[in-house]
Amino acid sequence: MAGVPDTLASKESDMHRREFFRKGLGVALGGVSVPAIPALFGESGKQAHPSTDPLPDLVAVHGGSPSALFDAGIRALGGMKAFVRKGQTVVVKPNIGWNAGPERASNTNPELVGRIVEHCVEAGARKVYVLDHTCDPWRKCYRNSGIQDAARNAGATMVTGNDNAHYGKVDIPEAEVLKTAEVHELVAECDVLLNVPVLKNHGGAVVSLAMKNLMGVVWDRRYWHRNDLHQCIADFPLYRQPDLNIIDGYRALLRNGPQGVSVKDTAVMKKMVLSRDIVAADTAATLLQGKQARDVPFIAHAGRHGLGQSDLSKLRIRRIRL
Repeated sequence: MAGVPDTLASKESDMHRREFFRKGLGVALGGVSVPAIPALFGESGKQAHPSTDPLPDLVAVHGGSPSALFDAGIRALGGMKAFVRKGQTVVVKPNIGWNAGPERASNTNPELVGRIVEHCVEAGARKVYVLDHTCDPWRKCYRNSGIQDAARNAGATMVTGNDNAHYGKVDIPEAEVLKTAEVHELVAECDVLLNVPVLKNHGGAVVSLAMKNLMGVVWDRRYWHRNDLHQCIADFPLYRQPDLNIIDGYRALLRNGPQGVSVKDTAVMKKMVLSRDIVAADTAATLLQGKQARDVPFIAHAGRHGLGQSDLSKLRIRRIRL
């Protein structure tokens, strides 16, 4: 597991380390208890998968840079052209909510965002937009997260999510609580929506993952917090589900989320989860926080809505170690 010291060089120490993983114990890293590698990621080396294999429902990638993790993950899903066709408009929705650098893991890794944009451009996208409705002042968030430069250099257009003029009201009739919402016009109109949250602990929602990340495309987020946060998180995807969810676990925020206090709240995991199924993606990524789907009410609510599969045993999962 990334972040575990490499000083355990002897065979006996390696055996003890593997025993920690098998027993589900955490590893101390910079004052943070890091969850053990779940079976989702496995412990074997690279796994070969013939091109004739059916495309997986979910991809779990481990052991590389943010770009390398995404390259391997999107290749396993058939490449970006399986999601973006020539001439389409794409919205990439990372988490850019906080005025913090990548080392804090408050926001999505900028290298990952840039690489996703590059894939979209190479697939023939007519326009790629990157946006978020930030919590801190948006200009500082965009700049200091590193995402603005990474996205622009890759060919994307950065758009503010903090201007109410860009939002329009939509109805969500099947929702239990969130019956209406004001949604960013680009999200309402785009051909392809790519959802790119960072793996985070969250004080109110337990975890902040793919479903929670969509709060950044609506105007009145406070409504969610005042009116059953978990149900609102599960209700919103009834309006529109992302075409692909890419959960950034390269560096994760494991405590004091969603903002974090310092780098001591984070751990370098070098992991990524990709899936069209937003429930499956959140279920799998929840394991990386040392929790189960049953610990996160919004996952159960979303499953009840029929938004996806929380039983990972029923999915075709591609496990890749770089």
